[in-house]
Amino acid sequence: MTTSLLIVQILNGLQFGILLFLVAAGLTLVFGVMDFINLAHGVQYMLGAYLAVTFVGLTGSFVLGLALALAAALLIGLALEFLVFRHLYERDHLDQVLATFGLILLLNQGVKMLWGAAPLSVPVPEFLTGSVRLMDGILYPVYRFALIGSGLAVGGLLWFIVEKTRTGMLLRAGASNASMVSALGVDIRKLFMVVFAFGTMLAGFAGAMAAPILSVEPGMGDTVLILAFVVIVVGGIGSIRGAFVGALIVGLVDTLGRSFMNDLLRLFMSAPSARATGAALSSMLIYLVMAIVLFVRPEGLLPAKGRS
Repeated sequence: MTTSLLIVQILNGLQFGILLFLVAAGLTLVFGVMDFINLAHGVQYMLGAYLAVTFVGLTGSFVLGLALALAAALLIGLALEFLVFRHLYERDHLDQVLATFGLILLLNQGVKMLWGAAPLSVPVPEFLTGSVRLMDGILYPVYRFALIGSGLAVGGLLWFIVEKTRTGMLLRAGASNASMVSALGVDIRKLFMVVFAFGTMLAGFAGAMAAPILSVEPGMGDTVLILAFVVIVVGGIGSIRGAFVGALIVGLVDTLGRSFMNDLLRLFMSAPSARATGAALSSMLIYLVMAIVLFVRPEGLLPAKGRS
């Protein structure tokens, strides 16, 4: 383990955590405000990546392609809310799980029909190419810094909306007691549509921003969805602050664990045993963290007010 490798992996963990936050923020609002289990949320992340591939290719501009991808992702999300999700709000969680799982299968097959099964990619925009020299021997891609910065900016904007605006007040109130908000005369259906709009845009933005550094392929949202659920359990259901803290914890633990677990275990066992044990433990670390948090604070680290 070297200092330069540690710094690079910490930055990778932060970047991964920011992507998870963008996905988990929308998911925690949907789950917290609507008590709705949306397994298809990861598909919206995947669609954001595919839409970025399409629109960046058509326009030749990453910025314009990103804007069009977000608009298209929002429209798709609202269409899904109107056609599918709103019919499930009053159903039990098992029905929601089964219906949204079926939607995953349907949209994954639809993506294969439209774009094919082969992995695709988006070129890194020219103005974000190159690397930043952090210190001797350490270069880090500009685009990854831009991804971290844009994620933090979106997170700050989301915090402002949730904490400082009337819409945010309704979202926070809905996360604490949705039935009371409805009884006070708030159009709960409209509130639900706003929540889905936020969630869709955030997931689509995460997928579009990940497209230049990850392979764009069918099913790419499935793993992200599982990690997003871990994030909201660790951070606290319905809490944007909790989603942010939980995402950074999960991103750093997962990245650093996969990078340095073998080296750490070699201090106590032989190299072959360390490799075998490290591979197993590194994939389990985030779930161990989740189990510890659930044992110590079952409501999460920073739950929404009214849920602690």
